[in-house]
Amino acid sequence: MKKTIITNGTFLTMNPEKPVIQGCMVLEDNLITYIGEEAPQPLDTYDEQINGKDKLYMPGLVNTHCHAAMSLLRGYGDDLALQVWLQEKMWPIEGKFTAHDVKWGTQLSILEMIKGGTTTFVDMYDHMNEVAQAVEESGMRACLTRGVIGLCPPEVQDAKLKEATQFARDWHGKAGGRITTMMSPHAPYTCPPDYIEKIVQVAHDLNLPLHTHMSETAREVQDNVDQYGARPVAHLEKLGLFSRPALVAHAVHLTDDEIQVLKQHDVRVSHNPGSNLKLASGIARVPELLKQGVKVSLGTDGAASNNNLDMFEEMRLAALIHKAVSGDPVAVPAEAAIRMGTIDGAQSIWLEDVGSLQPGMKADFISLNLNQPHFFPKTNYISHVIYSASAKDVADVWVDGRMLVKNGECLTLDEEKVLYEAQRCFERLTSQ
Repeated sequence: MKKTIITNGTFLTMNPEKPVIQGCMVLEDNLITYIGEEAPQPLDTYDEQINGKDKLYMPGLVNTHCHAAMSLLRGYGDDLALQVWLQEKMWPIEGKFTAHDVKWGTQLSILEMIKGGTTTFVDMYDHMNEVAQAVEESGMRACLTRGVIGLCPPEVQDAKLKEATQFARDWHGKAGGRITTMMSPHAPYTCPPDYIEKIVQVAHDLNLPLHTHMSETAREVQDNVDQYGARPVAHLEKLGLFSRPALVAHAVHLTDDEIQVLKQHDVRVSHNPGSNLKLASGIARVPELLKQGVKVSLGTDGAASNNNLDMFEEMRLAALIHKAVSGDPVAVPAEAAIRMGTIDGAQSIWLEDVGSLQPGMKADFISLNLNQPHFFPKTNYISHVIYSASAKDVADVWVDGRMLVKNGECLTLDEEKVLYEAQRCFERLTSQ
């Protein structure tokens, strides 16, 4: 068993009783076993000592909605409404994606996320074996799902569902437990009702959660009413999607009654402020969701609609935009925003041992370089993380007790090769 101690550090714990500790943290293999002001035993008894001077240590960030391979399409289709963006720009070129493209697009996103302090992410896409292998190689933690679009003949639907089911079986609990899986009908507007019911049944059979896009735009909600006679929340409730643990992405356009339905079924919401702003989808009713006790986390969505995977930016947006639209400066305080990006994100994907710096938790954490002007004066570190920090401030990253980034350099992926191959993929896709 390897024992590591980090001394002279500032630790943002996410423990409300003691949110900030000046002192040290002890790791034993992949677990945090101690955090406090004084070292629990002489320093010479540790296998490794790390001087944490001028560093702020905090839980790794959790991105609860992403399409990692879409980083290949960053900047390809900007300033468009969602349906136009999907139907005229994204879906035609995504139809050309091969497993090779997904491999390098995913590695590009993982490289960006991991260097920016994201240690866990949710991914919904195709060619998911490539995604899982990239996660395994990188050392990150992820909750993965083969997103299924049902706008196709029945035999194609069956093949997609079979593939999604096999992927979930093959990878759940793999990579030393760092990978978990879900089942995912892409959205109510891309999956016929009977197809969603089949996917829900598989989730029951495999005892897995469900993930879907829901109520992202006003048009989507109205189209659902026109086609099925119900808004998406009632539609999905009727189809049994909420009979399983469920995470929904976006949930922008909700009524008071729908918020109560989500609360009743303990449905978790991935709030994607950057993507929703860029696509003009609207602003989710996050203060109301939080007041009703709905678990809200943060996601970047894909880099094609954001256009970065900076979770510090998502936390800051979540704290700022709800103040502006509500006229209430405490609508989403900094403490709530940082929880959404860390411990609430982990709990939204049913990870109970990730998201805080406390004994017994997984050693998934990051350090920020505090010796920079925008972190002075040393007043309120929670405020500084939300209103001043960015992904570029991340110095070091650990996942499951393993150091993945040191002084800004990724130790597990070949950055130069990833950038080169991602560019080659984009050029081939757009030259066809």
